[in-house]
Amino acid sequence: MKKISLLSFLILSLLMSCGKKKETKKALIEDDIVAVKLVEVSQANSTEPLKASGLVASLQEARLSFKTGGIIEKIYVKEGQNVSKGQLLATLNLTEINAQVQQATESVQKSERDLKRVTNLYRDSVATLEQVQNLTTALSVAKQSLEIASYNQGYSKIYASANGVIVRKLMNEGELAGPGTPVFFMNASGANDWVVKVGIADKDWTRLHIGDRASVQLDAFPETIFSASVNNLSQGADQNSGLYQAELKLNTQGRKMATGLFGNAQIIPSVIQKHTSIPIEAVVEGNRDDAFVYVVADGKARKMPIKLVGIDNTRAFVGTGLAGITQVITDGSAYLVEGSKVKVVK
Repeated sequence: MKKISLLSFLILSLLMSCGKKKETKKALIEDDIVAVKLVEVSQANSTEPLKASGLVASLQEARLSFKTGGIIEKIYVKEGQNVSKGQLLATLNLTEINAQVQQATESVQKSERDLKRVTNLYRDSVATLEQVQNLTTALSVAKQSLEIASYNQGYSKIYASANGVIVRKLMNEGELAGPGTPVFFMNASGANDWVVKVGIADKDWTRLHIGDRASVQLDAFPETIFSASVNNLSQGADQNSGLYQAELKLNTQGRKMATGLFGNAQIIPSVIQKHTSIPIEAVVEGNRDDAFVYVVADGKARKMPIKLVGIDNTRAFVGTGLAGITQVITDGSAYLVEGSKVKVVK
């Protein structure tokens, strides 16, 4: 009997202890309330800089070519060579073009002789007025043909359009150059003729104006920050990238520049936009433009996705996600999950 009573006592004790543990655990869950603070959602002006990357280029680029087609007879410069404005760079073989000029010259001379002879006959009433008029027209056409041939003869040579450097030589002597086919790619070499061409999205394009300030950091000069300003904004998007091009005129600070140098730019837009603003510590689980905040609903934490448009040292600017929300959680947000019980403290 004693053994049975002792066994019953142990079982009863075990059941009672289990019951106490369950009650204790239940009490802990009920008491698991996170203290949080709320802040007001406000409206603030956003001056977030635009970030973009691009390549250095000359403000005065030129693709030099012959107006007429022909065989390249002589090239007088090499890649990387500095040239002066008006310097002869290349010539075509002029055999065919000179023949065309000579042919047009002789045609003019013949038309002049014919017109003179018929004019004399017209005075003697042998030739008609119509014949005189026809030969006058023929002489005018012959002179225009000579002018065209002489013009093409002059543009069968390539001259430097400005002081600069030959960046690329695209053809060689002996090759057949078509009319307008680039033979040289040239950059002007002025000390302040350099720009950084960057691509920007349409929503950022609307915020920029000519003259907006910018800063540029080039990979070639990692320790130098170059000042710049918006010099030109394209009026159409690039068909391949869908981005709009902005030209940032670069203050080179006397540094040597070259076409194709890579740089990162920060542009300060003059157009100030008003956005929904919250303290930056209210933002949780940010990934690029996507992030989350917590709000209080019926005494519990509710996790809400938002879309960021920018941040500064203390504030985050929200594009979408807070419609109708007047307060968000700051202190205590790191300890919350969806549905956590919360207690608002001052």
